[in-house]
Amino acid sequence: MAYLSNPTYTKAVLEAHGFSFQKKFGQNFLIDGNILDNIIDAAGITKDDFVLEIGPGIGTMTQRLCEEAREVVAVEIDKTLIPILDDTLSSYKNWTVINQDVLKVDIKALAEEKNGGKPIKVVANLPYYITTPIIMGLFESHVPLESITIMIQKEVADRMQEGPGSKEYGALSLAVQYYSNPKIVCDAPPSCFMPQPKVTSTVINLKCHNNPPVECDEKLLFQIIRASFNQRRKTLQNGLSNGLHYSKEQIAEAISKAGFIPTVRGESLSLEDFAKLTNILKEM
Repeated sequence: MAYLSNPTYTKAVLEAHGFSFQKKFGQNFLIDGNILDNIIDAAGITKDDFVLEIGPGIGTMTQRLCEEAREVVAVEIDKTLIPILDDTLSSYKNWTVINQDVLKVDIKALAEEKNGGKPIKVVANLPYYITTPIIMGLFESHVPLESITIMIQKEVADRMQEGPGSKEYGALSLAVQYYSNPKIVCDAPPSCFMPQPKVTSTVINLKCHNNPPVECDEKLLFQIIRASFNQRRKTLQNGLSNGLHYSKEQIAEAISKAGFIPTVRGESLSLEDFAKLTNILKEM
């Protein structure tokens, strides 16, 4: 039975194994059962599911995942946590741990091996410093994904669901919304973790699209988006002139054909607008 979402048990396990937190891994272990329930519910785990967990820590969420899912593979970079996981997960038979940096794991091959190539569910309590590389790595490598349910820094979660015109709207918002439908589940204050982080965290569920919501050249789309937001104070025309292999005249023509004013800025364009501009530039 899962028992670790409790500070007393967590402390006891850490002391028994002489574990020391390492700042370089951004370790903050969840000690709130209600937040854990919200994560499991939002992920919609069933006995048919293969689940990839990133950053299991001492196995707090892994215990619950093992109870709900068919099979769990946990990827943990810190080798000192492996014997602890062997201990805390000893009563479960449906889990495997991979002691590696998740950015170096062939998750596509893992999905093929463990789930017959069908879409998998990812659950994670991510270190803040590596949130975006992990999420974008999963999306851009086209791993078969059903959903990603993650605990991340609140301001990053808020950014993921922002729309045009917002100060927080940017390349991350557009990328996440191109690949998925982001939905905030709940906030988790610092007191929900050991040790306590300095900021509030948020659980967000990214339900992956079967097909992208817009039709265009994906590679060019994201080149345009990145160039548009590299220097936010610049107009879209100036940003694209510096970041793309098109002439200023071609970019001005494309912006006009798309129906935008010459001084338009990237933060005022929706995903559909960027797709329209991508298709026009692609034809040039």
